[in-house]
Amino acid sequence: MTFTEVIRWPIWLWGFLLFLAASLSLSIWAAFGIAPALWAMLAQIILLAITSVSSALKISIDETHLRIGRAKIEKSFIRQVVLLDQKEMAIARGAQLDPAAYLEIRFWVNSGARLILQDDRDPTPYWLISTKKGTAFSQALFHSN
Repeated sequence: MTFTEVIRWPIWLWGFLLFLAASLSLSIWAAFGIAPALWAMLAQIILLAITSVSSALKISIDETHLRIGRAKIEKSFIRQVVLLDQKEMAIARGAQLDPAAYLEIRFWVNSGARLILQDDRDPTPYWLISTKKGTAFSQALFHSN
């Protein structure tokens, strides 16, 4: 069994950021005219697209490894997965957060998982990740051998 999840920007975030870009371009138009405003808008849209692609969170599980973003860990080092709902995730990202934890979270995703590790050589106590498919993630992690 394998598992793949890609968490991209939601539509509302795109809308908000495009609104901010349009506001800045409007200010540039008022001060410098239409051509600089159009160039500024084009540059902002290109930067937003690049940022959107580069900030997408990719989670994949194969027979032996879990990959989250650029990080990779053998499944044998994961002792437990604790699925977190919206309230639990908010607490885990805030008051209960261990500064030594590895984080792959996206603020627009309300649910997640805490991966408790069992590696004496690694000082990281756990990984805290955003996931919209917690149950499928947990099942794939422990049943894909």
